[in-house]
Amino acid sequence: MASPEIHPSAIIDSGACLGDDVTVGPYCVIGEGVELGDGCLLHSHVVLAGPTIIGKQNKFYPHCVIGGRSQDLKYEGEPTYLKIGDGNTFREFVTVNRGTSPGESTAIGNNGHFLAYAHVAHDCVVGNGVIFSNNGTLAGHVTVEDNAIMGGLSAVHQFCRIGRHAITGGCSKIVQDVPPFMIADGNPAQVRGINSVGLQRHGFDKDQIRDLKESYKLIYRSNLTVKDAVEKLKERYADKEEDYPVQELIAFIQDSERGIIR
Repeated sequence: MASPEIHPSAIIDSGACLGDDVTVGPYCVIGEGVELGDGCLLHSHVVLAGPTIIGKQNKFYPHCVIGGRSQDLKYEGEPTYLKIGDGNTFREFVTVNRGTSPGESTAIGNNGHFLAYAHVAHDCVVGNGVIFSNNGTLAGHVTVEDNAIMGGLSAVHQFCRIGRHAITGGCSKIVQDVPPFMIADGNPAQVRGINSVGLQRHGFDKDQIRDLKESYKLIYRSNLTVKDAVEKLKERYADKEEDYPVQELIAFIQDSERGIIR
């Protein structure tokens, strides 16, 4: 394996740890407590602050700031963390903050794409395969599950959840949970339908997509309350396994603390 390739203008703290085949471009700053995995690429003017653990094959574009201190006003400088998986792309001016309480972490999974000016705040948990369009913004303690898509200029209130394979439309205001497989759009956001195209692209079969469409109609287009709609879904799909998409939808709604977007 090759040693790191570091531009002479870069500043790297002696307490940082760089893996093999890392490329650090001009005017980058890597702080104390940063662990950078093999094959990572830093274009110019990237700032990595620690304590931050970063996996392999991540790409950082100019002026992104990764691992900055929590912006929560309660934060008083305690040691907190950021953990990033493998294969992510962080485009220009993306910001990701560490956790707030002592020992707590912000966490990002694998193979995510964070486009220009996206922001992941303190204590968020972001899954695998996500896409944050330009200016997609999370407040603190937000959970974004695998393969979710954040529309450009969309903003998510603290403690909300964005379910697996869900989409938020551009300029959306998200103040409650977005159930998995759904499309939420507007200010304030409303659920408009299911993410049929995305589900097809990710290998969901026709029966699964049909059942999700029927579930959407029952929850959002009937005169039932959410609670009553969920009870009907539980009866209708009682014979399905726990990992069946409708069962996942039911569990997400039942676990919601803020309530779901209607």
